[in-house]
Amino acid sequence: MRVQLKISISTAIFLLTGFISQGQNATKQKLEKDTVAFKIEKLQESDMSILFSYYTQDGDNAAVTGGRGTEHLTDITSKIIVNIVLDEKRTVSFDGGFDHYSSASTDNIDQFISSASKSDTRVHGNIGYSIKGKNFDYGFKVGGSKEYDYNSIQFSGYISKTSLDGNRTFGLSTQALIDKWVIIYPQELRNQGNLVTSDQRRSYSLSPSYAQVINRRMQLSISADLVTQSGLLSTPFHRVYFVDQAEAKVEKLPFTRFKLPVGLRFNYYATDHLLVRTYYRYYWDNWGIRGHTASIELPYKINRFFSVYPYYRFHTQTAANYFKPYKEHESNLLYYTSDNDLAKITSHDIGFGVRYSPVEGISTFSFGSASRPLTLKEISMRYGHYTRTPTLTSNIISFGLNFTF
Repeated sequence: MRVQLKISISTAIFLLTGFISQGQNATKQKLEKDTVAFKIEKLQESDMSILFSYYTQDGDNAAVTGGRGTEHLTDITSKIIVNIVLDEKRTVSFDGGFDHYSSASTDNIDQFISSASKSDTRVHGNIGYSIKGKNFDYGFKVGGSKEYDYNSIQFSGYISKTSLDGNRTFGLSTQALIDKWVIIYPQELRNQGNLVTSDQRRSYSLSPSYAQVINRRMQLSISADLVTQSGLLSTPFHRVYFVDQAEAKVEKLPFTRFKLPVGLRFNYYATDHLLVRTYYRYYWDNWGIRGHTASIELPYKINRFFSVYPYYRFHTQTAANYFKPYKEHESNLLYYTSDNDLAKITSHDIGFGVRYSPVEGISTFSFGSASRPLTLKEISMRYGHYTRTPTLTSNIISFGLNFTF
């Protein structure tokens, strides 16, 4: 069930992207499924990353049972990313993997008391192609994902222009997500006919960005995402309970939504060993949510081979216009939800990572009669602890291997 993985998938993306290289920003995520544009890095050699994470969470505000009940969930994620350099201009990329989870809250779609957890597996894959010129790059990506009750197809592309001195880069990316639900209602509401009018969802984004090298120690970038969504934006198996009636209803939300997050990044090389990465994002949407996110990461290079990077991320947001807790809605409202992802919340995410990356690599492997070596360049590990009001807590541990060939 896609909706029950909102926290785990976004957190896994946030943590796993940090494994590919220390130069990439590990704090870029969609919290939330804000659209994050992709851009294949300029590579001198082909590389491959293998990523794995284990995530667990618990809380007492499950939307499946109307904003009250267990949110216990475990998720195992595995992913592979391959970038193949065809020549000095062209690169082909592939990424794919799976998320397998068990969730006590989704088990309650059919019954309110259960010791077993509902399980599901999401598989996904994307293929991309990019061309880089002297000062102008562009590329595209297509792919999709599938799980028990949700299928998604993705199309995305980007263009970027770098100044002649290499100090300024303008970028523009776009993405389209075409999604389809398999409609599943709570057990006691299935005899009431069609409670939603569509099984489709469309999401489109346009993301401009600008990056500036200020001097040898400071870099600055600003980006925005103009996101529009339409179709079934509620979740058919989320219950809502009312103050003036006993029977639950299925969550109901508007069929359109517009989001506008704006982010600012500032990186400062404080010393030859310490890099300070900071990020701030303001979020606005037409459902009434206003959010602020701030994070800091401090990669510290202990020696030529070994580095550590503690991080902290803070997020706060106002509630959506349509949110109220368990049994606080009135039944005559047009829209209603008790999903705490749309509530007034404050969250803290703190953790650290370690990275081992010798200049000449860790080990080299050869396959077949022809010598085509595969070099293990880097091993990474990261741990994060997340808390969110009122009751949600989670932990994630992630591992990564980076190869070149």
